[in-house]
Amino acid sequence: MTTEIIKIVCLTPVFNDWESLYILIKNLENQIQAQPNLISLKIIAINDGSSDSVERENLQSTIPIEIVSLKKNVGHQRAIAIGLQYLYSLNLENDFVVVMDCDGEDKPEDVFQLVKKCQALEGKKIIFAQRKKRQESILFKTGYFFYKHIFHWLTGQKINFGNFSCIPKQLMKKIVVQDSLWNHFSGSVIQSRIPYDRLLLDRGKRYHGVSKMNFTSLILHGLSSISVYFDFLSVRILKLSVYGVMICFLSVIGVIYIKFFTENPVPGWASSLILIFFMMILQLSSVTLIVLLMQLSARKNIKTPSITIYKKFIDEIKIY
Repeated sequence: MTTEIIKIVCLTPVFNDWESLYILIKNLENQIQAQPNLISLKIIAINDGSSDSVERENLQSTIPIEIVSLKKNVGHQRAIAIGLQYLYSLNLENDFVVVMDCDGEDKPEDVFQLVKKCQALEGKKIIFAQRKKRQESILFKTGYFFYKHIFHWLTGQKINFGNFSCIPKQLMKKIVVQDSLWNHFSGSVIQSRIPYDRLLLDRGKRYHGVSKMNFTSLILHGLSSISVYFDFLSVRILKLSVYGVMICFLSVIGVIYIKFFTENPVPGWASSLILIFFMMILQLSSVTLIVLLMQLSARKNIKTPSITIYKKFIDEIKIY
């Protein structure tokens, strides 16, 4: 009885981190050699406008490697979006697409753990790696803790995983048409209600150098994930504004009641307090009106999903 070969494509964005990519390729090659008759692997690296050049001799491998170079740096999330649309356009005979970083924090041996769980669920769900042990600094862990809770408070959703994931081929067509994919990959999956699950995995150590993501990039990354939920966020802001207006009105009524209908003394600054409350009502009402107009403006335009926009970003493609 013959065992069917599992065909996997690894998609990884690269920005001036070729040394890490070379190590990743070797490690994936070692994993494949341990089970050569069971797995077929291809690597597609999205060169996100790197200024460093690729050393061809370091890309010599038994694994097919494709470098897709972009015309400019578009950022980690958009590089993934371009890669997914490009990969979908190829219509390869692969079973799974694994999205991962090349820096070693997404471990090569975990690729096959994600694939196994995807197989166990018959390819009906995307499987994300949820970290049970992280290697980052205390500062990063603290920031990530607050990010998760702020994200949950603003969107009503929980996000405790990143980009490292396994996508069954039959779900690719649902992902590449998401407009929010260009802002945040994992957030767009949650928002689109595409079925997904998690697998607890430890985070690996970086292969080489330091992360290219600074504090500003981390903040923008967090805001991008929240922006995916603009509809829900608009409703949340509307509710908070209405509650604020109600509290201000009740406060004004309370001050007026005490002044005219009770014998309790009212401080001289009561009139100033009433004016402040009215100013707050005006500001909250303005915020509510602006949010509603933005939401209505965003919803009135119906766009046909584009799965070919990636072509405008690609500069060249090299196969090794």
